[in-house]
Amino acid sequence: MNPAPARRLRVLVSAYACNPYEGSEPQTGWAVANSLSLIGYEVVVLTRTNNREAIESSITNDHIPRPYGPPSFVYLDLPQWVLNIKKRYGLLRLYYYLWQIKAAGLVRDLSRGSEFDASLHITLGSCWFPSSLALLPIPFVWGPVGGGETMPFAFIGSLGLKGIIYEIGRAAAKLRGRLDPLVRITARRSRVALGTTNETVAQLKKLGCSQAGLLPRMSLSDQAITELRELPDPPDNPFRLLCIGRLLHWKGFHLALKAFASAGIPDSTLWIVGDGPAATGLKLLTKRLGIEDKTRFLGSLSRSDTLATLASVHALVHPSLHDSGSWVAAEAMAARRPVICLNLGGPGVIVSDEAGFRVDAGRPGEAVRDLAKAMRELAADPQKRRTMGLAGQMRIETQFSWEARGSLIAAALDIATLG
Repeated sequence: MNPAPARRLRVLVSAYACNPYEGSEPQTGWAVANSLSLIGYEVVVLTRTNNREAIESSITNDHIPRPYGPPSFVYLDLPQWVLNIKKRYGLLRLYYYLWQIKAAGLVRDLSRGSEFDASLHITLGSCWFPSSLALLPIPFVWGPVGGGETMPFAFIGSLGLKGIIYEIGRAAAKLRGRLDPLVRITARRSRVALGTTNETVAQLKKLGCSQAGLLPRMSLSDQAITELRELPDPPDNPFRLLCIGRLLHWKGFHLALKAFASAGIPDSTLWIVGDGPAATGLKLLTKRLGIEDKTRFLGSLSRSDTLATLASVHALVHPSLHDSGSWVAAEAMAARRPVICLNLGGPGVIVSDEAGFRVDAGRPGEAVRDLAKAMRELAADPQKRRTMGLAGQMRIETQFSWEARGSLIAAALDIATLG
């Protein structure tokens, strides 16, 4: 445990999404806030009211050692009628902007009532969304944020019409973000900006951030690391692969299915945990590929059932095409499972060559070929699976724990406050 600063530095954190029982953005907000608190910072988190029940339940029941106490939370939301409009019409961006406007007044009141040494924006964790914390007269750190990742153009044609329309909309949203004056203000007022991938770091620099560096957002608590470490290893045979995540076109599960069919591994199965709009198309693809009897769609599972499934497989396949993070890859590595991914975005940063296979994403056919090669290699060599699994576990425990992430973010805060 790192010693706390001589005077506990007070940090105001913006985490619109912050929930200990959800993945992705909400888990990022929760993990970063706790990682700073764990190493001795006095953390005050501004978040949405709908996160309150989960946060208070976790603090009461999670049994995580907190030598300096948990973060403090301030809850803020817009009127119910605005929330109803957001849910009905899917107006997340508009709701987030209105929430930030309301938050601006609250953070000014908070800063008058007690002195903060610095501010930190965590979620929404995209470089195309602004933060009201940038308006405060205290050092501001932006991130870690993602959003700069772009799908290789060669893969667009493999997505189907809905996927292509989605990617066009995503490109338009990114362009709008680049032109947004509030995003520019957020970038220019940041003392330090942290990007979760190299692509996002490049975008942060283009937006006007004076100092931008790489910091993946994934981190696991000691409790989660212990839980994953204690999962048993499966028998050497039959060989099983696993995909976990929402069934969306950009998650690349269609590439995993094609690679699995091409690999032709005897006595093997591919399990898929998750649900989403791409489910029907993926199931039809298994029929066309002739692997329907070797593929199991398990749907959405509880946390305990997901861990039980992870304990029964030999490797994770996660060929995401533009993921800014990858909690599932980090958890698989913590459980000693090699990860097969594309060398893109968050997975390409988190997974090392010692802990898995990072396949070049040049063209779809070449990626499928190399994914299949990695599958065959792991199926044929149980010792390699064990060696890679142990390397991945060590990488997560030493570099992606709450304490390790907290120390790196603390370094960014030090640069900001000293600068």
